Amino acid sequence: MNPLHILIIGRHSQIMETVVRLIESQRGWTAKGALTDEEAVALFQKENFELVLIGGGVEETSEEKLKEVFLMKNPAVKIIRHYGGGSGLLFNEIHEAVAETPK
Repeated sequence: MNPLHILIIGRHSQIMETVVRLIESQRGWTAKGALTDEEAVALFQKENFELVLIGGGVEETSEEKLKEVFLMKNPAVKIIRHYGGGSGLLFNEIHEAVAETPK
């Protein structure tokens, strides 16, 4: 698999730290975490992310605004929702997202 740079957005710092650590444990994957919408947008403007992972606690209105901003800058970015469920589910969700062909 090609290198994968992932932006994680969530509202709980301990969960964020865990998800970043899990993702970074995978060869070729890197991750940055954002706890606020403003932080997420700033990171996305500075770096090239292939995938955005939206975690629990992010309100639907925030999610929609963030998607709009991200897709405007990079229409090819993959954006998925992750609700938890352990590392196996997380890794499967990421693999499925990057394996999908654009429509």
